[in-house]
Amino acid sequence: MKLVEIIEDIDGWRRRFESWRPGAGDNLGADYPFVRNRRAPFTPARRALPMLNLALISSAGAYIDGTPAFDTSATNGDTTFKEIPIEVEESDLRFAARGYDSSAVQQDANSELPVGRLLEFEKNGIIGQLNPVYWSFCGFIPDAGRVADELVPKLVERVRRYEVQAALLVPASVLCHQSVGLVARGLELAGIPTMMLAVAKEIVESVRPPRVAFYDGEPGTVSGLPNFPEHQRRILDEALRLIEPMDQPGIRKLVVTLETAVEKSRGER
Repeated sequence: MKLVEIIEDIDGWRRRFESWRPGAGDNLGADYPFVRNRRAPFTPARRALPMLNLALISSAGAYIDGTPAFDTSATNGDTTFKEIPIEVEESDLRFAARGYDSSAVQQDANSELPVGRLLEFEKNGIIGQLNPVYWSFCGFIPDAGRVADELVPKLVERVRRYEVQAALLVPASVLCHQSVGLVARGLELAGIPTMMLAVAKEIVESVRPPRVAFYDGEPGTVSGLPNFPEHQRRILDEALRLIEPMDQPGIRKLVVTLETAVEKSRGER
């Protein structure tokens, strides 16, 4: 896997990054140099969804209580990740949130880490199985070069070791859309089909992850509103069912928001 395949014109991006000056706190400022790719790698799905070992990757910064948290004070981001067994209870999780409001995941981890919903999908035969561990990292990483050079190769190695056959990727913040998009590119270069959820369309149009399921949602609730399991199921079901039929890179708009708007108008939830 080559760095230049994850970030095209890496030298040009580094020059832009070196001249960037961040704002106060987590404010990237208007001149932040988001990665601009022209093409996307693509791996066709070789198995139907009900036969897949599906991996989950979230950039919400989840970690197990009592273990070291991610470093949310690092200027250019923390490029480490956690490997968490799916049996870990939600009450034992903590979130090193950076760049997004963590109130939703504090109420319901499925808003960014939809383990509960995916286990339902496994039980109902929608997916073959949920991989026995999932991966989490803190996706607020301004230095995209380090994402491609450090995070992606190590994460891809772990995912391949589990013989994962497809991966669902869930960003948390706006900047997470860039980090997660680069991870998706790395996975597809390694021969693993991906599906990335997104609510920041301009970012994914620039970074060009291979498969994107976009809807008009908000950062911090990318896999669904908290304590609203039907909303979460609709987003995930519609997105996952796109993995196999998509035969080229692209962004697909989900219709889930239209259905939810009707329910809200009726006072349903």
